[in-house]
Amino acid sequence: TQKMAELLGLGDKCGEGTSGAPVLAGSCLADNRLNLDVYPDGCRRFLQLFEGRRGEVVQVEFLRLSSNDRLLGTTLGILPHLKHLKSLVLKGGHARDEFGSCHYGSLTSLPPDVGNLRCLTHLDISFNSLSTFPSCILHLPSLRMLLVSHNSLVALPEDFGSLSKLTFFSAMKNQLKDLPQSIGELAVLQDLDLSENALEFLPEEVGNLRNCTELDLSGNRLSSIPDSLANLKSLRRLHLHSNLLVTVPASLASLPNLSRLDLQNNCLRTVPPEIQTSPFVRLQGNPLGETEPSLQAGNCKASSLHGVTHSCISSGSFTVTSEGCKVVLACGIHFYFPPGTASDPLQIYFRTLAPDPQWVKLRHHDVLLSTVLELQPHGVKFQQEVQMWLPYASPQTLHQREVVVRTFSGQSWSDLRTRVEQKRKSKKHVAHCSVLHFSWFLVVSRLVQNECKVPTEGTLLFSSVDPNIKVTFPPGVTEETRSVKLQVLSVSAEEIEEITADAGCRASPLLCLSQDSLVDFLRPVRIQLPLPPGVTGLNLDRSRLHLLHGDLEGQTWDDITSQVVLEFTHLYAVFEVTHFSWYWLWYTTKTYIGGIAKKVYERLRMYQVNFIALQRKKDPEQVLLQCVPKHKVDPVLKKLQDRYRGPEPSDMVEMFEGEQFFAAFERGICIDMDRPDCVDGRLLFIFYSHLKNMKEIYVTSPVDRKGQAVKGQVSFYRGAVPESIPEDASRRRKGPDSLWLATLPIKLPRLKPRWAENPGPLNGFSFPPLNLGNVETGYLTQANLLSIARRMGADWQTIGLNLGLTYQQIERIGYNNREDLDKQILDMLFSWAQQNSEDPDCVNKLITAMKESGREDIADEVETIIELGRQKYRESIRRVGLEQESSTEDSAIAMM
Repeated sequence: TQKMAELLGLGDKCGEGTSGAPVLAGSCLADNRLNLDVYPDGCRRFLQLFEGRRGEVVQVEFLRLSSNDRLLGTTLGILPHLKHLKSLVLKGGHARDEFGSCHYGSLTSLPPDVGNLRCLTHLDISFNSLSTFPSCILHLPSLRMLLVSHNSLVALPEDFGSLSKLTFFSAMKNQLKDLPQSIGELAVLQDLDLSENALEFLPEEVGNLRNCTELDLSGNRLSSIPDSLANLKSLRRLHLHSNLLVTVPASLASLPNLSRLDLQNNCLRTVPPEIQTSPFVRLQGNPLGETEPSLQAGNCKASSLHGVTHSCISSGSFTVTSEGCKVVLACGIHFYFPPGTASDPLQIYFRTLAPDPQWVKLRHHDVLLSTVLELQPHGVKFQQEVQMWLPYASPQTLHQREVVVRTFSGQSWSDLRTRVEQKRKSKKHVAHCSVLHFSWFLVVSRLVQNECKVPTEGTLLFSSVDPNIKVTFPPGVTEETRSVKLQVLSVSAEEIEEITADAGCRASPLLCLSQDSLVDFLRPVRIQLPLPPGVTGLNLDRSRLHLLHGDLEGQTWDDITSQVVLEFTHLYAVFEVTHFSWYWLWYTTKTYIGGIAKKVYERLRMYQVNFIALQRKKDPEQVLLQCVPKHKVDPVLKKLQDRYRGPEPSDMVEMFEGEQFFAAFERGICIDMDRPDCVDGRLLFIFYSHLKNMKEIYVTSPVDRKGQAVKGQVSFYRGAVPESIPEDASRRRKGPDSLWLATLPIKLPRLKPRWAENPGPLNGFSFPPLNLGNVETGYLTQANLLSIARRMGADWQTIGLNLGLTYQQIERIGYNNREDLDKQILDMLFSWAQQNSEDPDCVNKLITAMKESGREDIADEVETIIELGRQKYRESIRRVGLEQESSTEDSAIAMM
């Protein structure tokens, strides 16, 4: 875009660069732009072009390559030859795994000669595997925009400030723990994004970024920020949400251009009055108002064992003393800290996180039953074990399965010894475990796991699911004791027949064996498996029996029948192995049984689901989207039928646990693109079979609906829709590789001024007639306010906060008018209007609040009403001959 080109300075000549480079044949090069990241073999194409048409390629100014490409290393060596290069993109994330998560690129460094690209103004190396900052970047004299987000950087170089022309820098989603002091030397930096790192403090030199207009420090571990931030006079937006802040300097409120200060989800107990009363400040999710003198800032203290147990209402923190305590969080999580757990008072911080498949790695056949609980400080060892009770969504069946608490160490996940308990009153189940240190925790349902220690003298391990499955370790099987784990997945004959469409196919339970040693056993281990259903030693046809060996991901299945000695009894098959893997007995006449086993295994991991798209009866612009397991569809629809209506659920599709999918509104229907879960205009979902995969969205349409209804649709896609495939064609694609899942109709009715037809009672509210504004600024009438209220939908709370209402007022309005969205909106808007009707600047405040809430559409409508009213007023003055040389503009606008 023109704005981006101006920011990058790409409209100017640089050195000996030229914008008149010849056009290469093919669709990958347009003018002097070479876009090869859309091709799976883009690097190979680049190398071919460079070899055959070097004179043209070296003139390229814009280059995009995928860092998921296997030939990237060879390609990097050629980049220094592109002396005219102004924009270089080497992003990963183009490939996705089976769950829809991005595969990070293979880029771990850049060649030193890249620093010789003197014309380079834009460099994007996001979604890669960088652990150290490439030093060659510091030698790029023209660099203005730098993106290194979604890597593994732990530090920036001390001389980072040498990038004197940098105006935009994004390092979000890394592992940065601190910043170099030289960052304050970036005199022209305008936009700095350091969100979702591990920053614990900021250097005072950050306050030297005089031209910075947006600073994002959200999702870090900051407990305080330096007073020098008050020197950022150009700052417009400051994002500090989701940190550990216990205090903020009052001087932030005096920043002249600041229009947004986000302090949500911190540990603030009190804030300076100057900040608390500012209309642009967000404070939700903080334990404000605590008055107990023994509490530290931002804390919710738990009770002593000798007193009454208190509930911690909001997320934040609590204090544990040497006396011990019990803690109950609002989400139902319980803690018990025995006396002596901590010798000194210890601050515990907690927050719940949405599971992200990029780091919440479920094993095959695992089912996620809870969100993620993070407890800090990480790694601090308690002197006594802390007891935890975590509520979870009860699985439909626990046959052959067990519930465990899983914890993340920062490197890998491991399962804790867990006991399932049931609450007496609510009858709900909780997972009880004990820990000596805090980190991240969640609850999963897994296949029942049996394990044992195998000593030198040998032992016997059998399955508690099927005791007929046995593993015998003879004496001398190992020199050192090792741990062995066993899991069993039973498959019914009906399931196999349904998947294979072959009544003759049968299979034994799938046996999954693993150990903590990489060394094979010294002596063969004897395994006993039951024969497939309906097969006995008397009627066994050995030519139809196959023993399959699978890898630890179930991707390949090899027939090893001829490689082992199979012995048979009346009910069992027995064989010997020296290393562990997965074993599966099949009984079939098919030849290529490995492919059939893989198909069956993958289908067993998938869930049959339906998509639902419903519209609220009282407000059709409120759309509820949900992905529901097939067996839950009818109960869910029955529960929603009183408040929602819409089409029948989609056809059944299949999805993996933890798989990403997207919802795209099409054909004249759009949504707020600034939503945090909006990716390229589509809503991101992650399917978990036992968690709610539901979102309620406010939709709009750019089409004029006063004359007719808008017949749109919402389509669901697996992963991203390729840009090279037309929209209609992508929806028609079928087969296992199709990205399109389902499409459901959405209809927005023709607009009816239902509130304007009776401006008296206002849906049960009775306000005296009012006009907002004055002759200088223009008027908004009561009818105009009704038109505005009709557009707000679910955003009314955010708009109310931006208008200056307190969080307590918003909650009270919602409670007083629960189950009636119209009344909630009217109560909020007209209450504010009554209180501000005498304020001559109230109309501008309303417009500003709409813009800050992301509702530019409503702000534009208000501005249009005001301008139209002014025009009408001027025309009326002109008609009666009262127009003066400097006429005063005012308006009294009728309902449009």
